[in-house]
Amino acid sequence: MTSERNSVIMAPANPVKTVAPEKEETEMIRATEKITALYCRLSQEDERLGESLSIENQKRILEAYAKEHRFPNPVFFVDDGYSGTDFNRPGFQAMLNEIESDHVAVLLTKDLSRLGRNSTMTGMFINITFAKHDVRYIAINDNFDSANQNSVDNDFAGIRMWFNEFYARDTSRKIRAVNKAKGERGEHLTTNPPFGYIKDPENSKQWIIDEEAAKVVRHIFDLCMEGRGPMQIAKQLTEEKVLTITAYTIKEGRKGLAPAPEDPYHWDSTSVVGILETRDYTGCTVNFKTYTNSIWDKKTRENPVEKQAIFYNTQPAIIDPEVYEKVQEIRSQRHRRTKTGKSHMFSGLVYCADCKSRMYYCTTSYFEERQDHFVCANYRSNTGSCSAHFIRAVVLEQMVWEHLKEVIWYVGHYESHFRSIMEAKLQAESKETLRVKRKQLEKDEKRIQELDRLFIHLYEDNVASRISDDRFTMMSQAYESEQYDLKAEAEVLRQEIETQEQQNQNLEQFIQKARKYAELTELTPYVAHELIKAIYVGAPDKSSGKRRQSIHICYDLIGFIPLSELMTQEMA
Repeated sequence: MTSERNSVIMAPANPVKTVAPEKEETEMIRATEKITALYCRLSQEDERLGESLSIENQKRILEAYAKEHRFPNPVFFVDDGYSGTDFNRPGFQAMLNEIESDHVAVLLTKDLSRLGRNSTMTGMFINITFAKHDVRYIAINDNFDSANQNSVDNDFAGIRMWFNEFYARDTSRKIRAVNKAKGERGEHLTTNPPFGYIKDPENSKQWIIDEEAAKVVRHIFDLCMEGRGPMQIAKQLTEEKVLTITAYTIKEGRKGLAPAPEDPYHWDSTSVVGILETRDYTGCTVNFKTYTNSIWDKKTRENPVEKQAIFYNTQPAIIDPEVYEKVQEIRSQRHRRTKTGKSHMFSGLVYCADCKSRMYYCTTSYFEERQDHFVCANYRSNTGSCSAHFIRAVVLEQMVWEHLKEVIWYVGHYESHFRSIMEAKLQAESKETLRVKRKQLEKDEKRIQELDRLFIHLYEDNVASRISDDRFTMMSQAYESEQYDLKAEAEVLRQEIETQEQQNQNLEQFIQKARKYAELTELTPYVAHELIKAIYVGAPDKSSGKRRQSIHICYDLIGFIPLSELMTQEMA
């Protein structure tokens, strides 16, 4: 399909009359006032066949035929750039509306394939819809005329419609095969690069960064790293008067995928989500992200990640891979917004140390800033499953900031010691976990192979009539369901094992991040989300007569850091 579709829904062939008047509810329009519908359609695949199928050529043929046979009030309905397999075309639907309003006497097309390439739907319209509304349908080049029921050409219409459908199926198979080959080679399958990239003028298969648009992409990722959701980001971009994707594309002189918006600065959350979920910004090419079931079902569906093809370092990166992954993690921790619209940099990161439930950020328009606090969801819902865990936001900010400063300082001054201690800690923690996960993975893989053998035996028993068809269906469905679940679990285990085996690499990444913030003077939302995975808040201890509370920070990539132990060892 072409990315730009030029649909001239109604275009009069006779300048005196453009379209039949609206039908009155109480009386029928006289037959002499009805129009002759001249329908033209051209798809991208048809366009490759040459000038003979062009819209202008179709118009000439139809207009000449209508004039020669004295069909009155001709009106063009045109779909330029639409497949014949889909009947939800603007021009066709406008014509159908006129037919169902009894405004059409005769319908002309160049041939049957112009009406459509779905034999079932095309036959239904010709034999039922058009006949019901007394519309005479003529396909000129196929010598089909619904008014001539005894014509041999009419008898062959069904065969022609089947061949038209076969052509569509065959073309679809060829296109899919070509796209599959291109996608497996790592070539871009999208016609237009994502916002932030443009095609390289010297090589249209390569993408280069469009710096002005890339600044907007980076800004969106930065806002998400600060804890803002898509709606909040869209609102801020609108307030900052940032051109939308379509408005910017048109301003740059490129053809947009949609008409120019009324408000060129009005962003919506859907556009923001689309940018945040585009992995291509990390410099890779992601092919086969979506699929359709057939040429009849045009609905695009998301392909699971394991069925996608990812090729790394195919274009310059706009977003660091680590930032992209962190943003996906932040977005998966969707947190509840307060009624005031306020949010906190730790929203979605704070958990109860006892019940491990999330702690919600609480504020009102009447609170002073020092009264804002986090409270355990289990206590707040009065379930009785947890004690009164809460902590004031300003206190939590101070405690986290002090701990983070000490970690950054320690890494900067005692990096080798930090590395050796953390390597030993991570290996000790992961050794037993890896053993358990590898054992479970081995068990799952063994059962998957066993189910394959059981299914073969089950099939043989059914063929030999040792078990009934109903029994076979029930048991095979149970085996398939179990195998599907096991394969999904095995894939998750493989990914977890791979992640834990990359601990040394993760440790180096954390050290690099700590170095980057050596001169940090304050805790910002961006830094909090980049370095911290979770904050666990313990219950308050009042045994000393003062309220004391402990927190445990789980840092991204490396988990908990035994800072007091590290400092004690270094001092010793």
